[in-house]
Amino acid sequence: MQLRYNFRLYPEPGQRHALARAFGCARVVFNDGLRVRKEAHAAGLPYIKDTDLQKQVITAAKRTDERVWLGEVSSVVLVQSLRDLHTAYRNFFASVTGKRKGPGVAPPRFKSKRDRRQSIRLTANGFSLRDNGCLYVAKVGDLRVRWSRRLPAVPTSVTVTMDADGRYWASFVVDTAPEFLPETTAETGIDLGLSAFAVLSDGQKIASPRFLRRAESKLKRLQKDLSRKTKGSKNRAKARIKVARQHARVADRRRDWHHRESTKIIRDNQAVYVEDLAVSGLARTRLAKSVHDAGWSAFVGMLEYKAAKHGRYFGRIGRFEPTSQVCSACGIKDGPKPLCVREWTCRECGTVHDRDINAARNVLAAGRADRLNACGAPVRRAPAPAQRRETGSPRKGPTAQAGIAVL
Repeated sequence: MQLRYNFRLYPEPGQRHALARAFGCARVVFNDGLRVRKEAHAAGLPYIKDTDLQKQVITAAKRTDERVWLGEVSSVVLVQSLRDLHTAYRNFFASVTGKRKGPGVAPPRFKSKRDRRQSIRLTANGFSLRDNGCLYVAKVGDLRVRWSRRLPAVPTSVTVTMDADGRYWASFVVDTAPEFLPETTAETGIDLGLSAFAVLSDGQKIASPRFLRRAESKLKRLQKDLSRKTKGSKNRAKARIKVARQHARVADRRRDWHHRESTKIIRDNQAVYVEDLAVSGLARTRLAKSVHDAGWSAFVGMLEYKAAKHGRYFGRIGRFEPTSQVCSACGIKDGPKPLCVREWTCRECGTVHDRDINAARNVLAAGRADRLNACGAPVRRAPAPAQRRETGSPRKGPTAQAGIAVL
């Protein structure tokens, strides 16, 4: 499997200038390739092949006076920039034709030099790791790296990135073998929320750290200082960097906390089940700030790749599964409940439920049913018994308690 390892870079002033030149050249080649294809499409010409586009916007462009400075950077950077354009077009075409699942992908658009995040990617013939711990990048030099861990294998590619607050990063792609953990019998279902970040099916609750909420007062002050600075001035640039650094601290703390909690869950459980939440939809409600602050998508993504890395099972249940409406003890569907209801009593069996713990147990039950369904047929809950009529008439439908049915 392929994994990414990120490390902080500390380039010298001259190397920062060389990296800025590489960022700009990669951006220009990407925009030139996109412009040529747009003009060809507008003129009714056939789609330009990748090799022909590379000859036109790189090889031939270097011989012109307008683009002669493209030869000052490594050709690997320029070729990889065009490959990014090719990937963007393929994703767009696959989305339009229905071959790509998920939300629709927009066509590629031009890159701006005003974007605060710049990056270049190099393959194995454009970089190397020195014996002294430095990262050599072609036509840039040896970059000092802060190694927080050892790479498990020789990297196949590296992406050098400059973020909004001026920090430089190296992201290595490494092909590694899975590192299986000792097997265990424990399994858990996870209910993600806002009052508690995550509730496990065994009753454990993980409190939400709310990193953005805790940093709001300082961010408010820094953003107010930024708004008072004159546009285009050096003081405004300094104030912008202060705001970007504060946002970076919040993101770094959240990411570190996600890594620690996800690793603990994967180590303790052989199978982990979560609900497929519509985060993009929830982020458009009045709870948008809290949803973004929680970072559910990043946390679930960490659980998924760590489960594959360590030989654990990871499963998602459908987002329309009524986990908050079904009694985890008897299986009856008790109906929807507003968010203000944190505890409720089942009208059938009389069990008093904590809303989040009950939902986590239902996630675990639904996940197990999906996993045990070896034939690949859809799994759904059996219909819950109808309520008894006040007149005492018998129920319609099955009289047994509702459970999990495999169809």
